[in-house]
Amino acid sequence: MSDRAALLKGIRRWLVFFVVCLVLSGVTAFPLVHELHWTESVLRALGVPDLLPGLMDWIARVRDGLDAVDTKYPFVLYGTDWLAFAHLVIAVAFYGPYRDPVRNIWVIEFGMIACAGIVPLALICGPIRGIPFWWSLIDMSFGVFGVLPLYVLRTKIKRLEALSGVRSAGSTP
Repeated sequence: MSDRAALLKGIRRWLVFFVVCLVLSGVTAFPLVHELHWTESVLRALGVPDLLPGLMDWIARVRDGLDAVDTKYPFVLYGTDWLAFAHLVIAVAFYGPYRDPVRNIWVIEFGMIACAGIVPLALICGPIRGIPFWWSLIDMSFGVFGVLPLYVLRTKIKRLEALSGVRSAGSTP
């Protein structure tokens, strides 16, 4: 197998990994109420309330809020359905780099920018919405963990570009 073919295969594996993570994070936004009840049950069974009472208090508070919204204002949860949909649509965009990584490197760079945007969003909106800072750190970790495979992808695509002798869209001569 040539260096180019091996590099392309590696790029595609990283893309599949990233898309699977993106899809999973999206589809988990659909059943929030049920997921939270399940999560609370699992954490209780594992003895987490004794170890991390603050976490359990937060989980209970969020569960109470979601239960109230689900019972009285279920249409509010429609917003999380759109959040899930957005994840799925964004995942589809990564088909471009799968087909032609060099020409569609901009999708990877867009993803990196989106990951960076998670940090200011969490730092600004978290306090406004009464989210504990430690939870905002968890939210920000999605940007950090999301940008890592994208950075690896960008590096590999730049190597592929150099091997191919074809410049990516937006490259300067």
